Amino acid sequence: MTRGEPVGVLIRRWRERRGRSQLDLSSSTEVSTRHLSFVETGRATPSRAMIERLCDELDVPLRERNTLYLAAGFAPVHPESAYVDLGAARAAVAAVLAGHEPNPALAVNVRWELLAANNAMTVFLAGVPEFLRTPPVNVLRATLHPDGLSGRIRNLAQWRAHVLRRVRRQLDRTAAEGLADLLTELESYPAPTAAHADTGPGEDLVIPLRLSTEYGELALCYATTVFGAPRDVTLDEISIETFFPADAATAQLLRAMASATP
Repeated sequence: MTRGEPVGVLIRRWRERRGRSQLDLSSSTEVSTRHLSFVETGRATPSRAMIERLCDELDVPLRERNTLYLAAGFAPVHPESAYVDLGAARAAVAAVLAGHEPNPALAVNVRWELLAANNAMTVFLAGVPEFLRTPPVNVLRATLHPDGLSGRIRNLAQWRAHVLRRVRRQLDRTAAEGLADLLTELESYPAPTAAHADTGPGEDLVIPLRLSTEYGELALCYATTVFGAPRDVTLDEISIETFFPADAATAQLLRAMASATP
């Protein structure tokens, strides 16, 4: 999102991003269509309460809500804490990651930078070259970079397409700074060869990550967890990615890998 733009321009952009009409938005927020039109064209300045109602209805991320408050002449409402200062929330992340062993799990921010990982995930990342593990570690870069995990992904073409679609949707939903550059970088990586076509069965309910390891091939599906009703910008941008075995053989291999890992 461009900084320094009028608040009305920002509100209109989020409304259009969500595919909402002025009439629809004004009806759902109890703001008159006339007043909303005046706000979007700069003929009126919204109150703090109006900004909050519009942002709630349009599901605007907390970081961008602060931008709207500033553009309207108000102080930002939502604090932004360092990850290490999140207290109970950080402890909850650690509990989820630890409780997910021996299955891999990690926590990332909106730009896919690694915040924390459990032991099982650390095993996978250990095989990534050091230049891709220099903090802040970008998980998608480490996964799809030609020197990263991509050489071990059996269904790279399928998984790459899935990841790129997900980042595009995330960019459209959040407009997060840095995501567009990350998407451009990921798209620039060499296209997978025929050897990396989907080798799995066609009846999968979800797209699995098929990864070759020294123990054998793993088939992993994933789930994403976010915090409900966050008030802190950092917490709003955290997601926990938990991977699950997609078949019994993978579950057995993950247990074997955990037993063999110091």
